[in-house]
Amino acid sequence: MSLLERFKWRWDKKELPLAARHGQMGERAAKKHLQKSGLKYLTANFRSARGEIDLVFREDDCLVFVEVKTRAAGGWVRPARAVNARKRRLLTRCAFDYLRLLKTPPVKIRFDIVEVLLQGGAVAEIRHLPNTFTLSAPYRYG
Repeated sequence: MSLLERFKWRWDKKELPLAARHGQMGERAAKKHLQKSGLKYLTANFRSARGEIDLVFREDDCLVFVEVKTRAAGGWVRPARAVNARKRRLLTRCAFDYLRLLKTPPVKIRFDIVEVLLQGGAVAEIRHLPNTFTLSAPYRYG
């Protein structure tokens, strides 16, 4: 998609590109799945200058930052593999921005990935991968 097409799409939101529609479908499915699992929903699509976090939940005294990866079922590679070192670093920094907005509360944090597999335009499977990665040096929280 060219820059002009992206600009037009932002102003003329008649129809989202297929990948964006699949992403939204995956995020909605992940949100419902995690709420059924007992997590308390806080916000979606938190953006800072350093990135975006798809979903933020709370589980007891722990803030859960969730990255949702939506793919067509039957692929050779697990969707979670797309969360490489660079993406983990961006998620970590964005999570710190979120915590700064909350005045740095004394809570535990964790990073989860939810894989949503689609088949025939519908959700076929949801896999919740809790505590997928931890903060790497020099980052510490709490």
